[in-house]
Amino acid sequence: MIQMLATDPTTVQGVLLEQREGMIVLSLPGTDYQLHLRVDRPVAAQPNQRVAGRITARAKRVDVVQTGGRYIEPVYGRPRRLQGVVVAAEAGKNRIVVHCGCPFICELTAGQKALDFPLGALVSFDIERGATFAAI
Repeated sequence: MIQMLATDPTTVQGVLLEQREGMIVLSLPGTDYQLHLRVDRPVAAQPNQRVAGRITARAKRVDVVQTGGRYIEPVYGRPRRLQGVVVAAEAGKNRIVVHCGCPFICELTAGQKALDFPLGALVSFDIERGATFAAI
């Protein structure tokens, strides 16, 4: 069973800044973010072209927090910490989608269950190395 808001919350829109063997640098328009993400296959775009895709990551322990904003740490480089709002949950794959400047599809790994995090909850957590971008 997939729980989600009315629009597809999983797609990120960005600008491809750089592409190397097995990785890209993705800029998020309207922000200073430059995310270094792993790719399984080359993205069919040239530098400075817009791309759309999905970012997946493996979440460490996820905590519901009461205050703060949406962010990705660090601003430049490999994402390590996310804080944002749960916009979708997929019980079958034990994943949540967190909007933290852009959507991240996060597999839960600390014995937690996706449906334990209600839509709209503000969550904060670290992610494992190797967040991946897949163009759509």
